[in-house]
Amino acid sequence: MVDLAAEVGGRLLRAQAAHTVPTDLQALREWVQEAGWTDSVFAENPDLDNPRVRVALDRAMAQLADVAMVRGHLDYGLPNVLPAGVIDWQHAAPRPGAARLRHSPGPGDHPVQGRHQGLPGEPRAAAPVPGGAERGGPRHHRTSPHPASGPYLLVKALFFLALMKPTDPARTDKHLKWQYRRHQFVEVLEQYERTGAVDTACLPTLDAFTARHGGGHP
Repeated sequence: MVDLAAEVGGRLLRAQAAHTVPTDLQALREWVQEAGWTDSVFAENPDLDNPRVRVALDRAMAQLADVAMVRGHLDYGLPNVLPAGVIDWQHAAPRPGAARLRHSPGPGDHPVQGRHQGLPGEPRAAAPVPGGAERGGPRHHRTSPHPASGPYLLVKALFFLALMKPTDPARTDKHLKWQYRRHQFVEVLEQYERTGAVDTACLPTLDAFTARHGGGHP
């Protein structure tokens, strides 16, 4: 299964690299909105819809202005990988070509998660893997970051907050996970503001966050 995923993923990367699409500000705005699920995130976390976050997202788009766009799947994972290729393209949209995901979600993991990988010939960069972090496992891959990885990871940190706010006050476990994802986003935002890059190895695991903040919720 792993060999098949790698082979199909390689074919997808080569196809994307060979069929870039023009980059413009509107395409980048649409990518931020769709890849970050910003409408959903800001609806559930209205305090994050503020000038500080908007400035960071504008900076991310400016940083990606010279990166070619490719046709992205936006829901790429093992359930959509078949020997003949990749299926389930209803969420497809242009995306920055320097940003690719190859991932293998486990039971209960977020629909899209995994390690960041550049197009062929580009260096890899570490990316947040919430499923691994929540279980305390060392699933970060630390290498020299691609210049586009900072903006990309900022947007993905927003995505990991989408649909996370619990509606049942009794589910303290879900409240804790929601607060954990919020904490991760703020840390990613602070790193990006300081350096324009993101080192996800500095983010706490869910176990470390729980030990520091307790098992309840405000």
